[in-house]
Amino acid sequence: MKAIGYIQSLPPSDPKSLFDFELPKPSPGPRDLLVAVRAVSVNPVDTKIRMRAQGTEAQPKILGFDCAGVVESVGAEVKFFKPGDEVFYAGAIGRPGTNAEFHLIDERLAGHKPRTLSFAQAAALPLTSVTAWELLFDRLRIPLGKPHQAGTLLVIGASGGVGSILIQLARRLTGCTVIGSASRIESQHWVRKNGAHHTVDHSKRLSEEVRKLGIQHVEYIIGLTHTDQHFDEVVELIAPQGAFALIDDPALIDIRKFKTKSASLHWESMFTRSTFQTPDMIEQHRILEQISTLVDESIIRTTLGSTAGRITAANLRQAHQAIESNKSIGKIVLEGF
Repeated sequence: MKAIGYIQSLPPSDPKSLFDFELPKPSPGPRDLLVAVRAVSVNPVDTKIRMRAQGTEAQPKILGFDCAGVVESVGAEVKFFKPGDEVFYAGAIGRPGTNAEFHLIDERLAGHKPRTLSFAQAAALPLTSVTAWELLFDRLRIPLGKPHQAGTLLVIGASGGVGSILIQLARRLTGCTVIGSASRIESQHWVRKNGAHHTVDHSKRLSEEVRKLGIQHVEYIIGLTHTDQHFDEVVELIAPQGAFALIDDPALIDIRKFKTKSASLHWESMFTRSTFQTPDMIEQHRILEQISTLVDESIIRTTLGSTAGRITAANLRQAHQAIESNKSIGKIVLEGF
């Protein structure tokens, strides 16, 4: 089967940073689905892993997490899927990635693809949807529903992949006043289109930007990018007994600054459940099933921002360059081999 991989950590401008190669089709384990890959999307985690983990001549490293495809065959203990089912999922960090014609995934990490979406539209959703859901409802424990005085949520870096779906979920499934930060006019427009009540410019002082809205403190803050640069503003803005969650890998931050406000800090990685095979790993299947229903009921929409052609090494290199520019809006998707 065709696959795209790499051996050395190189910039995406180098043809060796990602290259096409062939390898045998894998066979499913007891709870695995063997999926014929139809579309994939590129995430910042792909670019980060490319620069810190290497492959070998005998076994090039295959990147890719988001996938939409068709189940080719199933393992002996599979319960939720059958051959021919259309699925979408975000993969696991300890297994070969989705940048290949066929891919293995534990069924507890997969969901049925939304019926109303194309494979490309569906491939934009899994990793960011699971991350956003876990941030809102597992880490910050924001109540589902629309209670009175639910508080304010500030999302820093809201125009990227996670922010694009997180804003939608927060606006439609919670009672929070939702503020999204973005530094460019076009990205602010994207954030408002996804449902934010307000947008602010994070290239300026966030505390001043938010207080111009008449909001003094924020009960919930989510940092999706450059947390080290924004941390002092987070400390200033967070409400007493508020909660801050982040997904990036900041330089050293001094969490002692939260002490006087008794504020809490929560880290989110959607790979935790699959990496440690936690007893509740099946929650990611349930999350994706809920996302699929919400899409088909037109409550949320795909976060596909742009397409980058077929699934080839050359096109993936261009997509990695776009992600590393920090200027992409929504998700970048590749479709077909």
